[in-house]
Amino acid sequence: MTFMRELKKLRMGYSEANFEETECEEVKEKPYYSKMRLKYISMVKAEKLKILILARIRVARLKLWVTRALSMMLLWAIVMQLKSLGEAVSSPRTPKSTFSYPLPPERVYENNGYLMVSSNGGLNQMRSGICDMVTVARFLNVTLIVPELDNTSFWNDYSQFADIFDVEYFIASLRDEVRILKELPPTQKKKVAESLFSMPPISWSNMTYYYNVILPRIQTHEVVHFQKTDARLGNNGIPDEVQKLRCRVNYEALRFAPPLQALAEKIVRILRGKGPFLVLHLRYEMDMIAFSGCNEGCNEQEIDELTKMRYAYPWWKEKVIDSEKKRLAGLCPLTPEETALTLKALGIDRNIQVYIAAGDIYGGERRLATLRAAYPNLVKKETLLPPSDLDPFRNHSNQMAALDYYVAVESDIFVPTNGGNMAKVVEGHRRYLGFKKTILLDRKAIVDLVDLYRAGSISWEEFSSEMKEAHADRMGNPAKRLVIPGKPKEEDYFYTNPEECLARVDEPPQLSDDQQQDAEAEP
Repeated sequence: MTFMRELKKLRMGYSEANFEETECEEVKEKPYYSKMRLKYISMVKAEKLKILILARIRVARLKLWVTRALSMMLLWAIVMQLKSLGEAVSSPRTPKSTFSYPLPPERVYENNGYLMVSSNGGLNQMRSGICDMVTVARFLNVTLIVPELDNTSFWNDYSQFADIFDVEYFIASLRDEVRILKELPPTQKKKVAESLFSMPPISWSNMTYYYNVILPRIQTHEVVHFQKTDARLGNNGIPDEVQKLRCRVNYEALRFAPPLQALAEKIVRILRGKGPFLVLHLRYEMDMIAFSGCNEGCNEQEIDELTKMRYAYPWWKEKVIDSEKKRLAGLCPLTPEETALTLKALGIDRNIQVYIAAGDIYGGERRLATLRAAYPNLVKKETLLPPSDLDPFRNHSNQMAALDYYVAVESDIFVPTNGGNMAKVVEGHRRYLGFKKTILLDRKAIVDLVDLYRAGSISWEEFSSEMKEAHADRMGNPAKRLVIPGKPKEEDYFYTNPEECLARVDEPPQLSDDQQQDAEAEP
């Protein structure tokens, strides 16, 4: 019994002990699984955090790349602007605040070099050349130095660009197309003092010549000097955008210097105050008659004087000239007497003011008598203005010619008696302003009719009728420019009929703002 009780106690003790051991193991197992779970959760969180950090790093890198790119672009723009300002240091421009008109935004471009030009010829020959050189500089992406004017020609005029044209307006109004400086920057100025590459560009060239020949020379030498500018760009075969810039320079950017502009406007006001006026470009100065060899109406003494003058100038190549043969071919300037008959036959009002845009007429009042009898209101700037007004310009033929140019452009009727540079450029300017009336005289037809009338072969009525018929289509109306391939001197000059810049032949000219307002105001 005792043994059995001891065995029972022993079994119970084992069960209790086993139970306690099992319970202890369970207690021990619970912290283990908790740690594993925490470790798993930590690993998941760490992975998510890693992904988030990597994403943020990528975004930060992208932002940094964008910032760097934008910074580089901004720095490039700043450098280009500073470069432009640096180049202009030696050529101060009038401060923006001094202009009474809004300035166009400045065009920023990589400068390929510098172009210096020496214009040659008379005022209007130089004017056209300047327009061409501005255009060339723009499309070659070079910097143009304000052109030098010809001081060595027959007229012996020492005027420079700023004496004739408004240089500040010229530079400022074209700043959206091309950079123009008054002089070279110091570095380039020092370079050309040691060596300057000079050349005359080929006459009547197209833009391909300037791209393929001139641009590489500018890039090689940095500064190139053109010795001549007359007729260095062709009339035709030129892109429209190039032609239109030539027009913009000629008709908008080339304003006359303020003193010249003010006096020219005064002349026009005086004339307008008395009614309509006709500008007669009477090319009958001594130099023109001597050069042409045309001596119709001259006496023996005058013929001898003109011949001596022609031989005195070696660059006037033609010396022996058959005056009569040349006149009958329509190649001579009309005489004052022929001009008087022509204007009368065309029906020009006897009472209209006739402003003579020319120098001193050869033969003086003796040769003007017939014209004055036909048109008693014959005037010149010298008769309209007091001497003191003209004194600052009197010894400068190009400045005096500028006054006549302005008055001619503004006139009600313009009549040139010879096809020189002024006649051609004024004709084109008047076309640009809305095809203002310009009578383009057919000199060959006139000479034939005048001779028939003087010989009594035709009556005045027949003479007048034939004269009007001969000039019916020669009043400056819209027309196509005559193109003669390979013969640029014989075809129509671009600046005589810049049709790329005009209303189409089959379209009416566009009304100006003032004309549009007047039209809208009409009932």
